[in-house]
This record gives sequence, structure tokens and C-alpha cells, in this order.
Amino acid sequence: MAMNDSVNILNSAYLAVEYIDSFLPDNPLQQPFKNAWNYMLDNYTKFQIATWGSLIVHEFSYFLLCVPGFIFQFIPYMQKYKIQQDKPETWEKQWKCFKTLLFNHFFIQLPLICGTYYFTEYFNIPYEWEEMPRWYVLVAQCFGCAVIEDAWHYFLHRLLHHKRIYKYIHKIHHEFTSPFGMQAEYAHPLETLILGAGFFIGIVVFCNHVVLLWAWVICRLMETIDVHSGYDVPLNPLHLVPFYAGARFHDFHHMNFVGNYASTFTWWDRLFGTDSQFIAYQEKEKKKQCITKK
Repeated sequence: MAMNDSVNILNSAYLAVEYIDSFLPDNPLQQPFKNAWNYMLDNYTKFQIATWGSLIVHEFSYFLLCVPGFIFQFIPYMQKYKIQQDKPETWEKQWKCFKTLLFNHFFIQLPLICGTYYFTEYFNIPYEWEEMPRWYVLVAQCFGCAVIEDAWHYFLHRLLHHKRIYKYIHKIHHEFTSPFGMQAEYAHPLETLILGAGFFIGIVVFCNHVVLLWAWVICRLMETIDVHSGYDVPLNPLHLVPFYAGARFHDFHHMNFVGNYASTFTWWDRLFGTDSQFIAYQEKEKKKQCITKK
């Protein structure tokens, strides 16, 4: 009975969104995107699309999303939004991070990406434009992937902080106590595999078109680069996402090496009380600001 009620609610929600979508103006980018997608299908094999296409989407999205945070360090006005203002970025750290990233991307992540084609073939995941899900379905699927990845990340990340494990694997990621966007995937190869596995669980659950692979890659990179940016910028559209943790939440984790273990949302840390130190820290900061204003 409960299952039927849940299905009815989801169907009603889907119909409601579909009805609203029918009143929205046509997306001017849809036709160019359709043309580009069909051109890709006509000129490249599925293996090339799944493998090299996925690599290009990942690399292009990663470094493009890192650009704003990289530029902020050169703009004096933006420094008031930097969370740890006493720890500026250095060229030495950024260059070291960049070199490690290239190694992880091409020697750890690329072999995993090579399995994308076989995954889509095994599960008969379509590539055709006509079978591509609507935008609101993609949004819902990406949110579902984020919920699953967040749960995986919380428990495995917390485990990596265990005193018997931390110094062998996760310590590398905490080399920078004041994070910057490019550092999001700066990690030990084993950590890349362990925490990165959570990314694929949602794909296995929800994937009904190859475009979800790329949409979820972009969403996940957008989130992880934002929380590692080191800047708490106002009017950040990601703050509209319910229970979104944000840069200040994760920056505290890098500053103190404890608590705030989830990747995207706050509910796991609230449930297990691992955000208690962060809450106490926020209260102290508020009191300081009140005293300063007086």
C-alpha cells in the first residue's frame, strides 16, 4: 500500500512538472545542442564517445570550473569572501596540486573511464537524441546521484580519518589546510578509487541515457570545486539546493581535520553529531562579529 502511494506521488509530481514545462518558452540552445549531439553520433563510434568524450567533459569542466576561484586570488575585492584570509594561495602549492591532478586524471581516472563504453553496452544504455530524458528528469536523477554519493562519501570519508588509516591515505588530501578549487581531486590514488566509487553507484541506479553520465560529472565537479574553493561568495546559486553544505562547511573540515565529513549535504553530519564543533565555531564567530560592531 505504501509503495503504491509513493508511486502515485511520484507520478503526480512528474505530471505537474511536465505541465509547467509545457508553458515555458523554447530553449534557444536546444536546437544547436541537438545538431551537435547528432553530429557526434554520426562521426564517432560509441566507444570514442563514451571514453574520449567522457574524458573531455571531465577535464574541460574541471579546469573551467576552477577558473573563477583561481582569478579571485588576484582581485583584492574578493579577499573579503575568502574564508581563511591568513592563508593565501601560493604558486608552489598550486603547481604541486596541478601535477598530482594530471597523474590522477590520466593514470587513475582514465582507466576507469575506459570502462564506460562496456557499462553502456552491458546495460543497453542509449545514446540517441530521441531517447534523451527531459531536463527535469536529468535534474532529478542528478539529485538522486548526489544523495547516494553523499551517503557513501560520509561513511567512507569518516573511515579514512581513523587514526590507523589516516596517515597512509587521506593525509595527502589534507596537505592544504586552506583549500582552493583545483585541490578538489588532489588525493592519494587509493582515495580517488575509494571515494570515487560513490560517484558510480548513482549511475548504476539511475542511468537511462549516456547524457546522465556527463550531466552528473558536471554537477559533481561543480559541487566539489565549490566546497574546496576557499571562498564563501554571496548569491551562490548552489545555496538554493536544500541542505547544501557549501564552502564554509567543508573549509572548516580542512582547517580542523575533524567533523563535516559529508561531501554535499549536511544531514549525515547533523544526524551523527559530527558537525558539533562547526556549530560551536559558528557561534563564536557570530559573537565576535557582534562585539566588533558594538
